Amino acid sequence: MAEARQQVTTKSSSADRTLRRSFSDYPLVQLTLVRMREFLREPEAVFWVFVFPILMAVALGIAFRSSAPDQVKVGLSGPAASALASQLASSKEVSAVVLSNSEADNALRLGKVALVVNATDPNGALQYNYDPTRPESQIAKLTVDQALQRAAGRVDPHQTTDQHVSAVGSRYIDFLIPGLIGMNLMGSGIWGIGFSIVNARIRKLLKRFAATPMRRSEYLLSFMLSRLFFLSLEVASMILFGWLVFSVRVQGSFGNLALISLIGALSFSGLGLLIASRPKTIEGVSGLMNLAMLPMWLLSGTFFSSDRFPQAMQPLIKALPLTALNDALRAVMLEGRPLGASLTQLIVLAVWGIVCFVVALRLFRWQ
Repeated sequence: MAEARQQVTTKSSSADRTLRRSFSDYPLVQLTLVRMREFLREPEAVFWVFVFPILMAVALGIAFRSSAPDQVKVGLSGPAASALASQLASSKEVSAVVLSNSEADNALRLGKVALVVNATDPNGALQYNYDPTRPESQIAKLTVDQALQRAAGRVDPHQTTDQHVSAVGSRYIDFLIPGLIGMNLMGSGIWGIGFSIVNARIRKLLKRFAATPMRRSEYLLSFMLSRLFFLSLEVASMILFGWLVFSVRVQGSFGNLALISLIGALSFSGLGLLIASRPKTIEGVSGLMNLAMLPMWLLSGTFFSSDRFPQAMQPLIKALPLTALNDALRAVMLEGRPLGASLTQLIVLAVWGIVCFVVALRLFRWQ
């Protein structure tokens, strides 16, 4: 009886060891581990994934920090320019300089001043020269006109008071951090995967893999799974940096934020696999990656709102995966909205990821 139990125990232990050994030897597991080691052994990849987005956040956060607006730069020309300068001297919002007519025209053309005021008589009509397509020129015109009218004795019929509001969440850096997270997930997914596959194809490694029992799907899927290991580090490093340096807060659920980031990373990993499925040179895959990423850099609202583009372009912009990811991240981080509010964006990301992976599976070539 004891011998029988010992045999059963021995068989059970042997089965457990076989199960553990077969799992660890499974091609997908080993390939995923290899992808992770390859990434950690490339200092350039670590820099672009973890360090570069933080440096960009520092530079843009300082450039667009919350501070008092700069003085409006105005050029004054004409016989009454000096008189106008004395009227504007008490204004803290205007920096006026007297110029000749040719100097004023040249300064306006080069953008050195936002507005030129031409006056022949300090108490007569004033001519405002400015470019109506420049927002700073529009602001300069309103600011200078108000200062000159009040200096001439105009009194507003209504009394007003100002209440200054500067809330966390309304600053440019609050808008920027989710965009940088989305851009980082796109870049590491496309560049990291694309270069690795094409580099292996150039070195004839893929040709050797083709002779193994490994499936094509296992090889491609290992790239997507290895991205998940570094996903938490990428997102957490940006959020932690934004919180420590610029007091950027996540208004919504961290779980929702993690799920959105996960779907976004998988989506761009699928796109990276598709781009790298055929090219045989680094130059070829670089051109395709830039072709795919450049429209999203410009249109998807990373550094400024995509609403600035014409309404006719909005359907195309909303269909881009980076636009969907940025909108979903900002909905959670800035507005604290539930996951269901970003369902459309998540569907867009899922469709991009699934379709790209399926197409890449059919187009992929070992050589």
